[in-house]
Amino acid sequence: MASIFKATDLHTGRTVAIKIPHPEMEADPVLFDRFKREEDIGKALDHPGVMKVFDDGDRSQIYMVMEWVDGRLLRQILNEQKKLPIARAVRIALGICDALSYIHNHGIVHRDLKPENIMVDREDRIKLIDFGIAGQVGARRLTFAKLSQVMGTPEYISPEQVKGKRGDGRSDIYALGVMLYEMLTGKPPFEGPNPFAIMNDRLLNNPVPPREIDASISPELQEIIYRAIERDPKNRYANAHEMALDLEHPEKVGIAERPELHDWKKRRTPWIRQVLFYVLLALIPVVVFGLLFLFVRH
Repeated sequence: MASIFKATDLHTGRTVAIKIPHPEMEADPVLFDRFKREEDIGKALDHPGVMKVFDDGDRSQIYMVMEWVDGRLLRQILNEQKKLPIARAVRIALGICDALSYIHNHGIVHRDLKPENIMVDREDRIKLIDFGIAGQVGARRLTFAKLSQVMGTPEYISPEQVKGKRGDGRSDIYALGVMLYEMLTGKPPFEGPNPFAIMNDRLLNNPVPPREIDASISPELQEIIYRAIERDPKNRYANAHEMALDLEHPEKVGIAERPELHDWKKRRTPWIRQVLFYVLLALIPVVVFGLLFLFVRH
């Protein structure tokens, strides 16, 4: 949707990144609105864990000037390493918690938190990027065509977002829990052949417990993940600070007796949709026959 160039600010001498939207973005009201929202939020926030956008005054072309970060996307790191050492995964998660605490305290919800939107430098310091759908007023409900453009990515959006709700800071907590699961196990907790399958899996089934995949993950760390990815927002961490405290002091985390630890092998399917599918399938011959009958009569 946009091209990013490394440049030098001729006034300050600092290295910056210039983001220029592609022509099709400017022609699409939804995508262009995302670009402008990202710029406005980037200018308003000032935190080491959030990508800073600089004010560049009047301009003849649409572009965004951002700080240059020497690092890589968390997605690139996961693609190469599959899963991370526990200490490193927790360190990155703590950095994300710190950044989330800041933006939430400033009334901003990211709503599209995922490895593609997190930069990691050599010391594992993080930067949140792409605030295109953050704090969106009157957010549109999910549709298949606009899913990734408007309301996030299927693997990381919260159950309430799947249901078409706007979500709040706890939606970002959910996405962080999913990413922590992925960093520790090498795969996201919910998968499927298409976005609808992933979303249904999230609403109906429980993920494989992290310790079933890697026994070196402590029961306390597993409990932290489960608290972050609770289906009901009211059962999750109330804020990123609470999650950070548990990550910093896992010895104080009480282990709950969770049904998710035992019934994760039971796979449920959206039976209502299946019934409707077979009903529609059975109606096809009837419709075809009716059309043929009308055609013969005329």
